Amino acid sequence: MRMTYDYVVIGAGSAGSVIAARLSEDSSNRVLLIEPGGRDRNIALIMPLLFPTLRTSAFDWGYQTDPEPFADDRVFPAPRGKVLGGSSSVNGMIYSRGHPRDYDEWAAMGAHGWSHDEVLPYFKKSERNWRGEGPHHGGNGPLHVTQGRSDEPVAKAIRQTARSMQYRVLDDFEAGDPEGFALPDSTIHRGRRASASKAFLAPARRRPNLTVITGAQVTKILIEGGRARGAEYVREGRAEIAYAGRDTILSAGAYASPQILLLSGIGPAEHLREIGVPVTLDLPGVGGGLQEHPLVPMGFALKRPSRFTGRMRADRLALSVVEWLLTGRGTPAGVPISSFAYYKSHPGIARPDLENVFIATNVAARMWFPGVRAPVPEMLTSLNMVLRPQSRGFVRLRSADPLAPPRIQLNFFQEPEDLRLMRHALRWTRDFVRQGPLADFVGEELSPGADARTDAELDAAIRRSVTTGQHPAGTCAMGGGEDAVVDPQLRVRGIDGLRVADASIMPRLIGGHTNAPAIMIGEKAAAMILAA
Repeated sequence: MRMTYDYVVIGAGSAGSVIAARLSEDSSNRVLLIEPGGRDRNIALIMPLLFPTLRTSAFDWGYQTDPEPFADDRVFPAPRGKVLGGSSSVNGMIYSRGHPRDYDEWAAMGAHGWSHDEVLPYFKKSERNWRGEGPHHGGNGPLHVTQGRSDEPVAKAIRQTARSMQYRVLDDFEAGDPEGFALPDSTIHRGRRASASKAFLAPARRRPNLTVITGAQVTKILIEGGRARGAEYVREGRAEIAYAGRDTILSAGAYASPQILLLSGIGPAEHLREIGVPVTLDLPGVGGGLQEHPLVPMGFALKRPSRFTGRMRADRLALSVVEWLLTGRGTPAGVPISSFAYYKSHPGIARPDLENVFIATNVAARMWFPGVRAPVPEMLTSLNMVLRPQSRGFVRLRSADPLAPPRIQLNFFQEPEDLRLMRHALRWTRDFVRQGPLADFVGEELSPGADARTDAELDAAIRRSVTTGQHPAGTCAMGGGEDAVVDPQLRVRGIDGLRVADASIMPRLIGGHTNAPAIMIGEKAAAMILAA
């Protein structure tokens, strides 16, 4: 089959859903959106409480890293959403932009036009924040952003302890400097997940000029005479072609966008020849510069039962599900986060370099009932992340087979500074939970365990427990240097009519979570494409 459109958008994730929706606002534009996953109708994609079940479901690509040489040669899962909305349909629904200086740093690295003041209008354009329109937030955008809440006594104790230790307790992480403690906003609307597909794509699908194809995996970009002409893809075992009269926009994410470029012969020539892919353009930066937040969990026994555990009793949860179905309220309408903290490893740096997420439950919490199934032990969970890791990984082809998963190498802790920062984070958390009112709630350290004290013991514990923050970025980096893949207009260097717009274009991983920035990238990309 051969079809012709003005714009072909590859990937219906956080950025791609936005781009397709915005381009189709002009009825003269014929827009095709190609998504390898299926529809986002499953209740697990809608009910916020169920999001932990999605990482090993049919809605995930099932990617894994190669053995990680600086983390005991462990193989890590690398979750990414395979469904309309992409990872915005399977993530933890946290609305986070990072630090304003993150974007100023992008501009200083050659991403002209991407400073904080220049991207803020696109954050605001996308957003319908519960606070309403203001200097930091949008009030009329498609993406509903709601207030984070927790009635757990331990959450109050965390805030009180933070104040007693002279940390800032904030009302809004996005109102300037995010250093401090707060509950983050959530991409939840009326108790349902507000994914990019629900917020942007669902209202746009009624437009006759927008075509959305699901279950279709792009195998290569069509390049003729140095210009992208569209994409080849496979659907139901049959090869099809979609032609783009104007632009082809690649929004497949930090793993799949470089994979598709490589399959199209765009990337490091030596690697392409080694795999057996004909070289279209030697572009060394494709797939390099992979950045991801290393995350190490800690667990502490709780001296008092959490309210969340009580609500997970089978009969109570069943009633709460009925309440959720009827009103959008109840336990299924949220996630049990107690606090976020962005903090500095030492006071002389300009931005927080560490993040802590406190959760007032065991991450293995489950439904239970007296005499039938016991609840898991009460626990205060702490997730520790290094926000701007120095280590760099890569994405490469495993073979010339376009349906084979890519090679992913994170190289966590390749740079010793990342390991030092994580060691500092674990010691910081240990100290924090023994202070102020929080100390009355927290008992024994369950993981990694109080016996891990020396640098060597902590390093060993970190290597055996580290996992990903699920925020990959940087594999098609934007800038003006030799390793840049796209220019500040997101145009692939050396190929006309081809752009990349997703988290892969970040020159440096932001100090926060990546869903909201990916949506912003989609907004700004669409505006630049329409202006051109």
